Amino acid sequence: MVNFRRTAAALVAAALLVGCASDGDAVNASGDGTSEAVRAQQARVDFTGDPVLDDQALAANQGPRLGTTVFQTREIPPFEVSDTFVGRKVGELRNDLDDLQNTIDSHNRQLQDLRARTREAAGIYHQRVGVMNARLQVGTTSGNPILVQQWNRAQGELQSIDRVNDAMNALNNEVGATSSLSAYLLDSVQSAYGLSGALEVDHEHLALVEDATNRSVVLIDRLHNELSEDTARQSSYLSRERQNLITLSLAIKNGEFYGDSLANMAFGEPEAPAEERAAQDYLDRQALVVIRFDTDNIAYEQAVYNAISQVLDRRPQAAFDVLAVAPQVDDQTRSSLDRAQVRRLAGRVLRSMNEMGLPPNRVSLAATTSHSVDTNEVHIYIR
Repeated sequence: MVNFRRTAAALVAAALLVGCASDGDAVNASGDGTSEAVRAQQARVDFTGDPVLDDQALAANQGPRLGTTVFQTREIPPFEVSDTFVGRKVGELRNDLDDLQNTIDSHNRQLQDLRARTREAAGIYHQRVGVMNARLQVGTTSGNPILVQQWNRAQGELQSIDRVNDAMNALNNEVGATSSLSAYLLDSVQSAYGLSGALEVDHEHLALVEDATNRSVVLIDRLHNELSEDTARQSSYLSRERQNLITLSLAIKNGEFYGDSLANMAFGEPEAPAEERAAQDYLDRQALVVIRFDTDNIAYEQAVYNAISQVLDRRPQAAFDVLAVAPQVDDQTRSSLDRAQVRRLAGRVLRSMNEMGLPPNRVSLAATTSHSVDTNEVHIYIR
């Protein structure tokens, strides 16, 4: 088997042209830079392995998988109740059943409407995201104001889905109460068989009501279960797409295509180191990414994203170590300045990884000095 670390390793060259974006989740429109400059900097990134863009981010064109069942009640055959006490009781139970079925039909109409609103908003949302990703892939300016506007509109569509999800949760609570009511009605119908003074026709009518109530109990329970699944899927979808929007925000600020959020690739518990390592020990391992900061404003994000996404595609539970490496020199003043600066740079790299969606508990930070480097470097290792 090919050594995984060698396959996934990537090297980021030192002299790149476009500056790094500021920290934060919101998209900031600057309009600075050109697509030619972005392509120029990308041409100077050297990978030891083929970079892989996430096809799922490009192919995604639909929202959460919602149920499709229509929960329609069935009318029971009409009948004339007798004038006995039991007959009148059957008439009351029949009216209660009619009210229950009307409530179930109302729940069904609300559910179908909420599903339609979700699908419509999700379709518009994914169209906007697809347009933005396509523009980023062919190259664009950093902080392109048109993409900023499209991002804000996409966020609005996602907020619309969030509001629908809130309405689904409220409906789910109402359906739960209706389910309890249907069980109580069924118990009342069955108890009516024990009432004295009934005619045979009263029991025949009671059986019709019981059968229809049983069907209603089954129907409302199925509606409740499917609605619960819909809300769970929709909540998961919203969480995933919020992470994707954060990553897309960073991509727009830098004018580069990244793909899906790293948070949606990483799942399970992160791998813990087999033993505590001194910072110097990392230098004996092969780094996944090496960023050399020998000029100002190194644009490293694309290379870091591609390398980490390759790893998570194969090992979703992987964690990473960020190591700040300063040159080891005899000049104490210069050494102190280099160590302070490289720690700030490593912190910036770590924040970029978090902005791309990598959970904070998947990344550790360390610092060291080394005779083998002649400029400040930040290394990323697979844990």
